[in-house]
Amino acid sequence: MKPRVAIACQGGGSQTAFTAGVLKALFENKIQDHVNIVSLSGTSGGAICAFFIWYALRKGDDCVWKRLIDFWEDNTAQTPQEQFFNDSVIKTLKSISQGLIPQYSISPSNPLVQTLMSFATLSLRSRFTNFTELLETHIDFSELAAWGAQPEPPILILGACNILTGRLHKFISRHEPVKIEHILASACVPNIFPAVSLEAMAYWDGLFSDNPPIADAMRRDDVGMENLPQEIWVIKINPTTGDKIPVTPNEIADRRNQLEGNVSLFQSLRQVDDLNMIMSRGGFRDEFLAERDIKEPIKIPKLFPEDPDQPYHIPMIEMSEDLAKSLTYEDKLDRSPENINRLITDGEKQGQKFIEARFRQMK
Repeated sequence: MKPRVAIACQGGGSQTAFTAGVLKALFENKIQDHVNIVSLSGTSGGAICAFFIWYALRKGDDCVWKRLIDFWEDNTAQTPQEQFFNDSVIKTLKSISQGLIPQYSISPSNPLVQTLMSFATLSLRSRFTNFTELLETHIDFSELAAWGAQPEPPILILGACNILTGRLHKFISRHEPVKIEHILASACVPNIFPAVSLEAMAYWDGLFSDNPPIADAMRRDDVGMENLPQEIWVIKINPTTGDKIPVTPNEIADRRNQLEGNVSLFQSLRQVDDLNMIMSRGGFRDEFLAERDIKEPIKIPKLFPEDPDQPYHIPMIEMSEDLAKSLTYEDKLDRSPENINRLITDGEKQGQKFIEARFRQMK
């Protein structure tokens, strides 16, 4: 019987083009023929990647990864005007981080800001500056509404934060039809986009939630008993370790962003690790485990390579060390073809390495 696998995609803006490359490698190798993908979860940019793969699987696309890569190509700065706009924004942000120019905080809902942006982007493709239009170019959301809730695997789980109740929120395809607002909410960076309103509630970026959602992929009420995973694969954007103490303002900002992006991930995986430990010591009744078809601990990524007490052999899928060291916080907003393409290419390489190692383990 094929092992049940949950794929969780960490968020990180443009850097999640790396995730797109990983997913391309996984599905080029027809991973769905070797494992049973029971759920796909994601936050922010990770939610976008998980959504496109989920949609392609539900549609029965022959090339599962094509829609996702097409989206990322369309999302890049393509014309000279778009490249100039993108480069100007990134250079300005980096100058602010380095303390070379002052920072001005203005609400994205400010009418003046919206008017100035409309003038500044007149020469750009409308879907380059309108995220809703970009998504609607690639997905027929009226079709999704007609589908209704989808109880069959894979289950899609998108993380967001309800800013009125203060609760972490998940949009789950098993419970409700997937809407464009769910994706917009998960990717709603509050200093870039106004809050997303939905059914009298308002939502911000899933990075304030679980990054990525993991616990929900293990809850019977969320995914169904038959879709509880035996393995969790995490496509990880933020590096775990650093090689030097950050000193300059931009170094501090970069490292702080990385650490904040990993907090919820490590907490979730530690919880799974604790449950595995309890199970291995006989803390659950046999009939309870049998009811859930649990025969062994859930295989999760190893949190820290030097940890000898965690035996699970399936690693996180992470960027190459050279690429991770070269990236800054501002690169999470960089939509230049050079930045996006190098991320996708590295994702393909790391995904291929993961698949080769995983196939060896399955033989």
